[in-house]
Amino acid sequence: MDEDLEGSLHHVELWVPNLERAKDEWGWMLTRLGYSPDQNWDQGISWRRGTTYIVAEESPALTSREHQRTAPGLNHLAFHAGSEEKVDALTADSQLHGWQPLFAEKYPHAGGPENYAAYLVNSDGFEVELIATK
Repeated sequence: MDEDLEGSLHHVELWVPNLERAKDEWGWMLTRLGYSPDQNWDQGISWRRGTTYIVAEESPALTSREHQRTAPGLNHLAFHAGSEEKVDALTADSQLHGWQPLFAEKYPHAGGPENYAAYLVNSDGFEVELIATK
């Protein structure tokens, strides 16, 4: 194993209830964050940035069509999103691509006064946190 990779995130696989919607919403977000489309198959798609990739799959083994970020399991994915200005631009543009703000009344410091971040949720209830680089 390459020691530079040890402990780094390899991939995340999200099971989604609607692959076409995920392609639009996740595809827009991940592309804006520097990911590129990687693989595409009948039930899924992946985007890659370096050695990390993110999969959206509409698996036939889904036991529910609803994701609840407040239930046990995945709450959110957090991304380094660049400058404060880039976080602002992503936040504004996200609403045109299926994402809505969470904690809008506390933006951009919902994570505390030292953190500049946006919290967004998509049509399927998946949350992302976009964190400004200092």
